[in-house]
Amino acid sequence: MEHGLTPLWVANDRAASLIDRAPWVRVDDMPWKEIADGKEMVIRGGYRHLEVWKCVPSSVRHCLVSDGAGHCGGIHADWFVPALCLPERKPVHIEDLVLQSATGESVPVYMPNRGNGRAGRHMWVSADDRALWQELIGERTPLPTVPHEEEDDAITFAGQEVDRDCRAGEEGRFVSDSRPLRDLDQPTGGFTLPRMPVQRSREPTSVTPVERAAASAALGCPVWELGPCAGCGQLMRRYGRNAAMYCNGCRSVLNGR
Repeated sequence: MEHGLTPLWVANDRAASLIDRAPWVRVDDMPWKEIADGKEMVIRGGYRHLEVWKCVPSSVRHCLVSDGAGHCGGIHADWFVPALCLPERKPVHIEDLVLQSATGESVPVYMPNRGNGRAGRHMWVSADDRALWQELIGERTPLPTVPHEEEDDAITFAGQEVDRDCRAGEEGRFVSDSRPLRDLDQPTGGFTLPRMPVQRSREPTSVTPVERAAASAALGCPVWELGPCAGCGQLMRRYGRNAAMYCNGCRSVLNGR
């Protein structure tokens, strides 16, 4: 890291000590014969996708600011592993990540922790997702130059020889110690824009670029298709295909009259 190189630690144990101390991914504990035969290694942890959604009753995701109770009407953004994305994303293979990290298609991101005792979270993401995230939060968090040390959990390496015996059918975890799980697939805490921005005037500068980017991602449409609802004024998909004059909330009110 001190020489500008980005490491990629590959672990096969959810309790590996270097998880969240450096850019990492987790794969299955695959037998060496399958690796030698060319079987693809699926990334199970450490690679995430950015999801942006509007927090309304029709949303299938929970609210990030109300402990999952109710809906705040804002726009949330958070990182999820492919299996927890909506819709579910295809898994990433370690061979693809190695290539994408070299071409810049996939990049490491560091998320500072918000107060539970850990220094932060490392993850690999697409370059497009990182660019959108940086636009939303308005800051760039560099990768730490030195891995974070924890007093009660020193980094160790057993240095054992390769075990060529078949362990099929045997019970137990074949690891050197009983470390706590680190790879828990939990949300990162995310980012919340208070509510869908309102077009306060007809001037294009009345909504900030960050608000436009968040609304575009939450609604799944290009920025140029955004426009004010004819009723409440909040940004919605006003132009292009499948556009409307009123947002869902205003249409519900109008239909009820």
